[in-house]
Amino acid sequence: MAGRWIDEWDPEDETFWKTKGERVARRNLAFSVLSEHIGFSVWSLWSVMVLFMGPEYGVDPAGKFFLIGTATLVGAVIRVPYTFAVARFGGRNWTVFSALLLLLPTGAAFAVMEPGTSYGTLLLVAALTGVGGGNFASSMTNINAFFPLRKKGWALGLNAGGGNIGVPVIQLVALLIIGTAGAAHPRIVLGVYIPLIVVAALCSALWMDNLTPVKNDTGAFRSASRDGHTWIMAFLYIGTFGSFIGYSFAFGLVLQTQFGRTPLEAASLTFIGPLLGSLIRPVGGLLADRFGGARITLWNFVAMAAATGVVIAASLQESLPVFLVGFTALFVLSGLGNGSTFKMIPGIFQNKALALGMTGDAAATYGRRLSGGSMGLIGAVGGIGGLAINLAFRQSFQTAGTGTSAFVAFLGYYALCCLVTWAVYLRRPVTVPVRTARNETAPEPEYARV
Repeated sequence: MAGRWIDEWDPEDETFWKTKGERVARRNLAFSVLSEHIGFSVWSLWSVMVLFMGPEYGVDPAGKFFLIGTATLVGAVIRVPYTFAVARFGGRNWTVFSALLLLLPTGAAFAVMEPGTSYGTLLLVAALTGVGGGNFASSMTNINAFFPLRKKGWALGLNAGGGNIGVPVIQLVALLIIGTAGAAHPRIVLGVYIPLIVVAALCSALWMDNLTPVKNDTGAFRSASRDGHTWIMAFLYIGTFGSFIGYSFAFGLVLQTQFGRTPLEAASLTFIGPLLGSLIRPVGGLLADRFGGARITLWNFVAMAAATGVVIAASLQESLPVFLVGFTALFVLSGLGNGSTFKMIPGIFQNKALALGMTGDAAATYGRRLSGGSMGLIGAVGGIGGLAINLAFRQSFQTAGTGTSAFVAFLGYYALCCLVTWAVYLRRPVTVPVRTARNETAPEPEYARV
């Protein structure tokens, strides 16, 4: 058991899965969720720190949007190397290290969160929290290797959803502190999370495993980066995850800036949307497992466009209740779409293997290689979508004093996502020959279950 390395792992084998694999995979999933959860909380730290920053900090709303945008950018870019780290160091080993690394931005924020700190220092410390965003990529890559294709939608949805809940949880912690101690004590939030980071690292060390068969495959990464589907899915993931993380980081600041809410009033509302969006993500994966990710994703983007229309109308009418209804719907739908889009990735490359004439283990291996290679890129680009949302809000508030023009831009993007999903994955499914039980061939829709 030294080092907790597992040398043989074949989740597609039914006997192996039922006798040993499922139990081990579920245990690793549970502690992966814990570590990723804390990582998301740290990544979104500045979405709550800005609520504590009153006039005495000397930072205007545009400056605050840029602080949270910086954290978003670093967290997105760092996802690419984090994807490779799992195979290089082992899933368990990297989870322990990446959890402990969260102590750096949390401790730094504890040291500098007070009036008089220069904006450049705050910007640097906000950038450090990006390491929490990287945890998502390594965690998803790791869990992707543990589960068979038929279970990936559920497992990846649960893993990501449990991690995403880190966003509303830290917002709830901030609400509790602002409501009891007041908005002058941001360090209490940080004091709560420092021991939690240690607990997450310790649990990972004790109960997670490394998979020896998982190796870095730079050829798969290069192949995935040259495959058009990787970039199409990255485009769609901007619309789902980019929306979720961008809205999560910006929501409280939008309420303060556009609707004049106090820090306590903003904090009492900001957690609801991210919480619902996180909880529903596994449902998106389950629906995609049953009905096909492309179909769920298409209708999800249609609904996101409709919800954005509600938000635009509420913004123009300055109606906070209607605005909250529309914005909460956006959170729920972005979470649902997160699950369905990530389910599409392994299905796309598995079916591409069938289109190339592969069968059995060869097709499964090809699908795992390219889906694993693509996930880091897709996750990174999706995270950058969160940056785009915060920069759009910053520009909108700078020029017009409201977020309406930003929402109009988001509406256009969701319309494009509808068109792309339909045109690529639903309009004309490609048929490929597959073997039947009698060694005959029959046509099967290549992307029907994507």
